[in-house]
Amino acid sequence: MSLRFYDTATAEVREFTSLTPGAARVYYCGATVQGMPHVGHVRSAIAFDQLTRWLRVRGYVVTVVRNVTDIDDKILAKSRASFEEPLEDSDAVPNEEWWALAYRYEQEFLKAYDTLGVQRPTYEPRATGHIPEMHQLIQQLIDRGHAYPASDGSGDVYFDVRSWPVYGSLTRQNVDDMQAAPDADPRGKRDPRDFALWKGWKEGEPETAAWPSPWGNGRPGWHLECSAMVTRYLGTEFDIHGGGLDLRFPHHENEMAQSQAAGHRFARFWMHNGMVTYEGEKMSKSVGNTVSPAEMLQLTTPRVVRYYLGQAHYRSVLDYRPTSLQEAAAAVERIDGFLAKSGHAGGAPDWADLPEEFGAAMDDDLNVPRALAVLHETVRAGNSALAVNDSAGAARAAAAVSAMTAALGLDDARPAGGAEKCPELTALDALVRSQLAERAAARAGRDWARADAIRDALAEAGVVVEDSADGARWSLSRG
Repeated sequence: MSLRFYDTATAEVREFTSLTPGAARVYYCGATVQGMPHVGHVRSAIAFDQLTRWLRVRGYVVTVVRNVTDIDDKILAKSRASFEEPLEDSDAVPNEEWWALAYRYEQEFLKAYDTLGVQRPTYEPRATGHIPEMHQLIQQLIDRGHAYPASDGSGDVYFDVRSWPVYGSLTRQNVDDMQAAPDADPRGKRDPRDFALWKGWKEGEPETAAWPSPWGNGRPGWHLECSAMVTRYLGTEFDIHGGGLDLRFPHHENEMAQSQAAGHRFARFWMHNGMVTYEGEKMSKSVGNTVSPAEMLQLTTPRVVRYYLGQAHYRSVLDYRPTSLQEAAAAVERIDGFLAKSGHAGGAPDWADLPEEFGAAMDDDLNVPRALAVLHETVRAGNSALAVNDSAGAARAAAAVSAMTAALGLDDARPAGGAEKCPELTALDALVRSQLAERAAARAGRDWARADAIRDALAEAGVVVEDSADGARWSLSRG
């Protein structure tokens, strides 16, 4: 089967053919760095990390660009709030300039991505570093009759949505049914739905957050930033544009409109990942039903968090429940337990070891749930081979499992410092090993009753002990 992805623009799964044979150019929206990363940010990054990894497995040379929005109304508002008392956000820093705030949160995003095994992009441009490209794009739109400076002399520049007949096509909306664009003062607009390409400087805003332009000092509109940056690095036509489902409108709708109105063919595929809910409800700070990546990482290992956030189909809703991480931990333990028992040496994966069924699942619009089913079936087959001392069969299964975990990015999820386990698992391992050592001493002294009692106590606690020629191994019960 050839690679096939769902394209939001055409609402169908289509065969993927890259613009340049053997190469794929991918852009996906990074963070607006105005706060700590939330679970939706990280799920999106993992989804597109799985995409780019699989493109590489299939032989593509992949160029990945992920932007950083480091100038935005929310960033300025949060910086302004840091000069006031009391500070509302627990992670706020007093008297923090907007550019310092943006940089601090940018580092938090990078830390989260690195911890969860999200590969660094080929390049990660910041919006503030591409003001000239934005001016050029605005002027192109004005010259082509699709943008205009505000009539009130504010220095704002707007995209004229009525000038672009297919505006709304990405999200299948009629412009007359859309709400007014809330991103700038409406007084200078021809139509309430026109959105800001350039925002003129306003009294009370920091002068450091304004750049000279032909229309007056100001800063770029959010939608304009991505169009300018992706064109700068991937050209006027590229293969895939990705992001969270919540970005389809207005962000991606506006990106597509302004870029195509400027004469760019822009993205050949639009891919969007689904949202994360909490027990079926939308996560909301006001409701108090949120869970952050940092909170997840306090409960379990990065490998488990990566497994959980990446286990659903990327287009589906991922629902978090209090037992979700426990279930993911059990699945990861089964994988790692088999690899440990098989004695697999690890090392660089050989993609030739990937099962055909796994490849077919991933080729079919990144069907990770089906791919994970193949992985776990291979683990079961490998354990069965170990049970009958079929070392060759166990080795084949281990090589396949290792290749699959690498393709999914599980092997790159590591805590800071490189430790494999969280403190709780490290402590558990030490306690169980001490019991196994005592049991081994009892067996050596032919005290079978004591040896059996230790094994039974561990089993009651959910620890399964398996004896082999190389000594006893332990794992957590699947129940």
